[in-house]
Amino acid sequence: MEFPSSRVDGQIAVVTGSGSGIGQAASWALAKAGADVVITELPRLIERAESTAEQIARETGRHTFVQPLDVTSLESITSMMAHSVEHFGRIDILVNSAGVNRTIPALEVTEADWDFVVDVNLKGLFFCCQAAAREMIKSGKGKIVNLASINGVVGYFKRAAYCSSKGGVVNLTRALAIEWAPHHINVNAVGPTYIETPLTVPTLSDPATRADIVARTPMGRVGKPEEVAGAIVFLASAAADLITGHTLLVDGGWTAW
Repeated sequence: MEFPSSRVDGQIAVVTGSGSGIGQAASWALAKAGADVVITELPRLIERAESTAEQIARETGRHTFVQPLDVTSLESITSMMAHSVEHFGRIDILVNSAGVNRTIPALEVTEADWDFVVDVNLKGLFFCCQAAAREMIKSGKGKIVNLASINGVVGYFKRAAYCSSKGGVVNLTRALAIEWAPHHINVNAVGPTYIETPLTVPTLSDPATRADIVARTPMGRVGKPEEVAGAIVFLASAAADLITGHTLLVDGGWTAW
């Protein structure tokens, strides 16, 4: 009996927001599992991407390619994908990791706050999916892994826009999975609990909030980026060929209550 591999040898992966946090960990994990990786970051933070790419290439022997990316700009998304395909020839895997949050009471959320969070987390993610899928259809296959959140399936204080955007990611993942299945493109999501990243510093540095999060988590702690990266690699691999439209919650048991 032959089992499908959980490696991604020879695959070409694009990871958005990969200069730090979960995106950075996903880039490392994919490279260690055999993929060549397009490392992307905001133009003003491109040094992070360059540093990450250099370390990955040096320590794994895989090829890396750095591209600036602002997911709120369709022109930037289109340019990044075009340059990536020009460089590597195709795109096999897309990991949508770019994300933002503003922790504001719902009564104080402005239109600018709402648009900022939703434009990055949902609108930008969709157009990255669309651009990648157009290339994957040419190859006849592909894997898309979206970063959702436990806040896509449960609510939390001061996160009206964030919870809405991540709930949108969960259901968008289902919709795209259905539509692109005939093209052999799997679309899944990972829904992490609170992870120690630059994005969560404002939340986890508050002792009361951190204590509340830990209390809601049966495993009694927050997570690390590499613990999410393993789920991303699995969903990007042949071992997950029959999985699509699913959100894998990496939440320490939070949603098991």
